[in-house]
Amino acid sequence: MVTRYHPILVVLHWILAFLIIAALSLGAVVMVKIPNTDPMKFEALRSHMLGGMAIVFLMVIRLIIRSRTQHPPAASTGSSGLDRLATISHRVLYIAVFGMGVSGLIMALQTDLPHILFVGGNLPPDFWLYPIRSVHYVFSRLLLVSIALHIAGAMYHAVVLRDGLLKRMFFGRRMVRNSASEVAPKSSLQESAP
Repeated sequence: MVTRYHPILVVLHWILAFLIIAALSLGAVVMVKIPNTDPMKFEALRSHMLGGMAIVFLMVIRLIIRSRTQHPPAASTGSSGLDRLATISHRVLYIAVFGMGVSGLIMALQTDLPHILFVGGNLPPDFWLYPIRSVHYVFSRLLLVSIALHIAGAMYHAVVLRDGLLKRMFFGRRMVRNSASEVAPKSSLQESAP
């Protein structure tokens, strides 16, 4: 039985966690305070845009690898409501990341941002003049909520349930041989499969 995610998925998970939090912090905390006429805004936008592209690229790679590797069975809290919330929040997290990437790309193209940042020019006086900026904002808040739920769920498993769930996203032995008493008949395994 597989008890841990593939090592490449572990690496991608933690790299993406860092990049997503950095991009959100840069966008929601740092860049909003810098006027569009300040040269620092150009550097911040360049980093934010390149980071966003890296995040989307790595998320696609992660999804491909996840679909082609064995992974542990779905975790359970013992509560069907919390299990449903976990499933929904994971899906929302993916939707929000890709939504941020697509809306950011559209905004960059609408404002000619790649040319401005890498060739030269002036930034628009206010990005909020573009309706896609509101979409980007909504996805950022959706992403913040889903990250908070993800962390809360991980802490619930670690502190309350103490079920070792966090080990699944760290390096270590991936396969554990089931003992004869743990192996269920084939029919009951098929019934319990999601």
